Amino acid sequence: MRMLNNRKRFSDLSEREVLALAIASEEDDARIYRNWAEFLRADYPATAAVFDGVGDEEDEHRRQLIEAYRSRFGEAIPVIRREHVAGYYSRRPAWMMQNLSLDAIRAEAATMEHDAAEFYTRAAQASSDAATRKLLGDLAAAERGHEERAGELSDEHLTPEAREEEDAISHRNFVLTWVQPGLAGLMDGSVSTLAPIFATAFATQDTGTTFLVGLAASLGAGISMGFTEAASDDGIVSGRGSPFKRGLSSGVMTAIGGLGHALPYLIPHFWTATIIACIVVFIELWVIAWIQNRWMQTPFWRAALQVVVGGGLVFATGVLIGSG
Repeated sequence: MRMLNNRKRFSDLSEREVLALAIASEEDDARIYRNWAEFLRADYPATAAVFDGVGDEEDEHRRQLIEAYRSRFGEAIPVIRREHVAGYYSRRPAWMMQNLSLDAIRAEAATMEHDAAEFYTRAAQASSDAATRKLLGDLAAAERGHEERAGELSDEHLTPEAREEEDAISHRNFVLTWVQPGLAGLMDGSVSTLAPIFATAFATQDTGTTFLVGLAASLGAGISMGFTEAASDDGIVSGRGSPFKRGLSSGVMTAIGGLGHALPYLIPHFWTATIIACIVVFIELWVIAWIQNRWMQTPFWRAALQVVVGGGLVFATGVLIGSG
């Protein structure tokens, strides 16, 4: 709270402080662009080259600002950063950016340029020195023009072949990080919980007990699958992405797969609940087959045969054990 109270309002900054803030901001933005470039270089070299170019533009802005500051105020630049100014735009730390998709990073870059342009526009309006006002106005126009400049850099580095290759890598990473663990979780949750749920249902014919067993089995399986997926591979060598994302996808989809045919047993009438649960199971199995076909390029009828036959055997096992 004390730190927040000590922050200055933008309107209270002197021109010397405004220029110092602009210098620090350009330095930070250049570092952010280069961090993105380094993060993306292995999988997206063309986009990394674009961010390298934008980082060079930010360095040039910083150089111009330092020259303007030196000509008016000398060599000593005060230490003032974004967090020292109330209401000033902020930047997310680099470690948060690593969880963003390629499209999200590009959108974040556009937001950065918009924020910087708004800052320079306000700063130019508040400046009393003609040369400084002109420089700040030019920088505002330059920040607004960065989108066009990024387009020029994209045309230079992101050839149709490079963009197609990067799109293929992005699709592969999405499949490895989200789809594959989620599909494994959905299959495990949908199939492995069939036996205990339907065994309990036919053994007790008590919908309340069956629901509790299904709830426990689904949530327990979700937690287990989530931790197992996250702990099994850190994604560095395999390239399968963040273990947190994979664990989250696997755990949530496992729980959903089991809850799908457990929730009907909230209905107090046994046969009504069981018939609805069977319909849900049928839908779940066909959805799994569709996902395998859509994202994993598995022929649909082969996927359907594997899932339906396997699920049918587990379902029959649960019914036979419960009826016996």
